[in-house]
Amino acid sequence: MKISISRSRLLTAIVIVVLVAATPFAIAEFLRTGEFYMFSRCFVDDMLARLHGPGRLRFIFQPTVAIVLGARDGMKDARAGNAPFLWGLVFHPADRPGLLRSALASVRDLVAVAILLDVASQLLIFRRVNPFAALLLGPVLIGLPYASSRALTNRIARRQPRPVRTAESTNAQI
Repeated sequence: MKISISRSRLLTAIVIVVLVAATPFAIAEFLRTGEFYMFSRCFVDDMLARLHGPGRLRFIFQPTVAIVLGARDGMKDARAGNAPFLWGLVFHPADRPGLLRSALASVRDLVAVAILLDVASQLLIFRRVNPFAALLLGPVLIGLPYASSRALTNRIARRQPRPVRTAESTNAQI
């Protein structure tokens, strides 16, 4: 019996297992300190420490890849004549499900990797993992640059004049 699992499903399963495994420790920390990590001063200090600790290059590479993916999808949107991504999400409720599906398909693996990298950096820097911080930071590093790039690329591409095909230009190519 051969079991076939796509890379995306496997990556998603790994992320879920890692986050579920870390949750009891986050709950124990909350019970010990009485404060929720995401709303504490320690969270802000830890965010700054991530910029200087192991894995800090991901703060450059992950948003860069998200920008490239957003630009690619923004060009597709412009060619299809779709509204810019963020505009469509906010003002076109009928288009919202399709836009969200296409965005998720483009960045789901990248978000999963971002979450796993955040978990790894937390382990290396702090010797503990807070799953809520990984769930926040990973998608933010990807989501904001992706959405902005997709919307801006669409707007820029739609402003570019398209060459008009005439009989003369068609004959010249032949």
